[in-house]
Amino acid sequence: MINPRLFDQYGIDTTKDLGIGKRCPRPFDTVLIDKQGSCYACECTSWLPQSIGNLQIKSLEEIVGSDMHQHLQSSIADGTYRYCNEHQCPYILGGGIKESDLTGIRHLRLAFDDSCNLRCPSCRKGLIFHKEGSAYNLGVRLADKINDWLHNHAGPIQVHMGSDGDPFASHVYRHFMERTPRRDNIKYSILTNALMLKESHTSIPYIMSNLNELGVSIDGASKETYEKLRLGGKWEKMLEALECVSQLKKTHGFVFSMHMVVQQDNWREMPMMLDLADTHNADNVYFNRIQDWNTGIDFNAQDFVNDSEFKSVLSDVIQHPKALAKTLS
Repeated sequence: MINPRLFDQYGIDTTKDLGIGKRCPRPFDTVLIDKQGSCYACECTSWLPQSIGNLQIKSLEEIVGSDMHQHLQSSIADGTYRYCNEHQCPYILGGGIKESDLTGIRHLRLAFDDSCNLRCPSCRKGLIFHKEGSAYNLGVRLADKINDWLHNHAGPIQVHMGSDGDPFASHVYRHFMERTPRRDNIKYSILTNALMLKESHTSIPYIMSNLNELGVSIDGASKETYEKLRLGGKWEKMLEALECVSQLKKTHGFVFSMHMVVQQDNWREMPMMLDLADTHNADNVYFNRIQDWNTGIDFNAQDFVNDSEFKSVLSDVIQHPKALAKTLS
């Protein structure tokens, strides 16, 4: 049953008809799993907030293709996109929907442990770290259920980790990665702050050798800005981590991406971030506007996108072949 409160929370009008002629592939090929075991047919819970089932109650085999799953898919197939958040989805906002007729889950996005070694104000109010207790135990159970499903999944699939916390800091994600099935059809992508990568990657050689993309989240291109926005991080260790990623890329051949949450305190460093990417042989840089996650920051102070100087900087940045800035333009 559709939960209208969820859509009201995000200001989504479920009676709308966006009249989009292309069929977005995400509700057909993607499942995201959060820390409560709720599953979603999209890359982000706020873009399509209705759960299609819960992994604590049902198996992934039962959830994928369920009645709710098909109902949400029908809202894409008919072009209305009535359950989609057109205020936040970058594909709708940027007109970048790439149509696909492929069926079957090809992207599994894991967000079932928010443990992290940093406490960035743009993301959380304080340090979150689970290595025992109910949250940890639930995360391990979810990890085991997901690995069971992957063991029997027939088609090609990419598993993404890092939508919530840091995979190398998380004991739950380490449990998952150390036990994931060794199968040729499974590839991986990881988003990390990279501060624990150098000492951790050797314990998961299978993941590293089957990695399609490694993204590094770094919100400052200078020591002062980085350490202000990435609380708990040290700039010198960040530079060591970037060099480590650069060397690992040569060995394993993955795509190396850098990610910057663009905000009032760092937007002037976007050109410097591109210089950093060039220095460390990153393939691209994602510039994403800060979102209000109710972490206590003054979001009224984040209206920099209308600043003429920002627009000038952005105009120059987006000319760079490595820059990806759909949520800023």
